[in-house]
Amino acid sequence: MIHFTKMQGVGNDYVYINSLTEQIADYSEAARLLSNRHYGVGSDGLVIIMPSETCDFRMRMFNSDGSESEMCGNASICVAKYVYDKGLTNNLTLTLETLAGDKSMELFLEKGEVSDVRVDMGEPILECKNIPVNYSEQTMISKPIKANGQTWTVTALSMGNPHIVIFTKDVFNLDLRKIGPLLEHHELFPNRTNVQFVEVLSEKEINVVIWERGAGETLASGTGACASVVASVLNGYSESSVIVHQLGGDLFIEWDQESNHVFMTGRGETVFEGITEKV
Repeated sequence: MIHFTKMQGVGNDYVYINSLTEQIADYSEAARLLSNRHYGVGSDGLVIIMPSETCDFRMRMFNSDGSESEMCGNASICVAKYVYDKGLTNNLTLTLETLAGDKSMELFLEKGEVSDVRVDMGEPILECKNIPVNYSEQTMISKPIKANGQTWTVTALSMGNPHIVIFTKDVFNLDLRKIGPLLEHHELFPNRTNVQFVEVLSEKEINVVIWERGAGETLASGTGACASVVASVLNGYSESSVIVHQLGGDLFIEWDQESNHVFMTGRGETVFEGITEKV
């Protein structure tokens, strides 16, 4: 039997398993089984909390289809809450090893438990070859691409994982299940891509909806929120400190122009604990 914790950050929900005490043979298969919302626990994916040789902790993150992602911002917030609330650390500053590099986090407490976490998400990657994007120019900022006979104006970047951002209106009424897969699997993106549709409300606020690579339509995405703010700044739509409204809730994103680092502040929540025999 495997002990797990279900957690969510602005509706981005994952099953968290502590590999220090629990052993799983196949993480990808476990992610597919546990993420199923009808026959499993139900989640956007699986997060494994592990020891690290270079940081305080290591995080591996698997999407609901079993594929492994480089980074998840909301998951990193929940990992910080998990390790502090469960007494695995007493530190209010932590480092986290991910496939997208080492991340530093600052923890804030309410009544002895972690409430908010500020994560240094690192520098945005704009070079097409490093995102990666199969594109002839060095960057893809406000460039047209075609999918299913329709032309989309796209800004591509990486926040440790690949993203495209499209600016439009009335984002909460888009048919993501029709549009999302076409763009995720577009031939320009050899590793597939996350897709964000952004509606600019002001220089300080945007609405964002997410089609997440390997998981589909999700209520929120931390790296997606960061990518959306970077794209908004690059296209002249917003300032560098922005409140991002998503279906699952709000995140505060800051792109520090001096350091070129993007910082994300959000809140994680423990939903429930459980035991499963599925893996």
